[in-house]
Amino acid sequence: MLYYFLFPLAKYHTIFNVFQYITFRTIYAAVTALVLSFLLGPYFIEKLRALNVGEVVRTYVPSGHGQKQGTPTMGGVIILLVVLISVFLWGNLSNMYVWLMAFVTVGMGLIGFIDDYSKVVKKKKGGMRAWVKFFWQVVVALVAALVLYYLKFDTVVTIPFLKDVRFDLGPFYVPFTVIVIVGASNAVNLTDGLDGLAIGPMIISAATYMLFAYLVGNLKISNYLHIMYVPKVGELSVFAGAMVGASLGFLWFNTYPAQIFMGDVGSLSLGGALGTLAVFTKQEALLVIVGGIFVVEALSVICQVASFKLTGKRVFAMAPIHHHYELKGWPEPKIIVRFWIISIMLALLAISTLKIR
Repeated sequence: MLYYFLFPLAKYHTIFNVFQYITFRTIYAAVTALVLSFLLGPYFIEKLRALNVGEVVRTYVPSGHGQKQGTPTMGGVIILLVVLISVFLWGNLSNMYVWLMAFVTVGMGLIGFIDDYSKVVKKKKGGMRAWVKFFWQVVVALVAALVLYYLKFDTVVTIPFLKDVRFDLGPFYVPFTVIVIVGASNAVNLTDGLDGLAIGPMIISAATYMLFAYLVGNLKISNYLHIMYVPKVGELSVFAGAMVGASLGFLWFNTYPAQIFMGDVGSLSLGGALGTLAVFTKQEALLVIVGGIFVVEALSVICQVASFKLTGKRVFAMAPIHHHYELKGWPEPKIIVRFWIISIMLALLAISTLKIR
């Protein structure tokens, strides 16, 4: 919004020229989201506590989680709200990618909200049925994928570290996009099991894709780096910057011991947004590296379930894998910080692929 109101004033004073720069608006989208999170956080925590909207601890988690019972949850509403406000203020709202990002983020967030509401407020054990939740996630992702396909979005997929290896998926890019978005959404959701465990890697991943969006959307830089150029996708740096700021602000209250949890409304929306960023920036394969923590968490659940059904034996003491380390005696803060460190290392590795080709 500010882009439309203030940039035209550049003809009267050069200071307003700054609003044309994506870098400037990205920084202030992040700052706006961070400040709003700080301001709204305490209010939401008190409001949720007054409404008795507290975490329902499952029976099949490590015993130490009992102390988390009743901690305000559904804090992802804060993240969603401040991201949208920040993008509305600092983004170029004529950009198609911004609206598609908002659609996926809000769509996944709404699914998570309904799931959280049924569990926490309606006291429905297990919340929304797994297949119903998955169905609507696929619907949201499919709508975005079909819009991209019919707008002639490039269906080529590149492979990290390999300069000239590309695969044109054609119409199969639609189901591929759905898999990336839904997979990322659920992977972040599975990771959200300890205080600050999911939001830390999310900050790192969103910041990494913020960089990718800027580079991919710049013709000169993308040609220099020999990466795919996607016109107008640079504007998603503003969206990713808002995600970084909102997540940082939320971490202030979510860090161990957590004052609030984001719930499915936060994890599903942030995961969906991350997967969508990977698709729009044409860095889909790199999501496996950037979001390596999320991938490992999801794979640990898949392996555990498959192993138990096929052999009757478990691979891990408990899945997702962060619970495995809890049962091995690792203190919760140690698991969280070590996962953050690994996430930083993976992000740096992913960024290095821009030159190692």
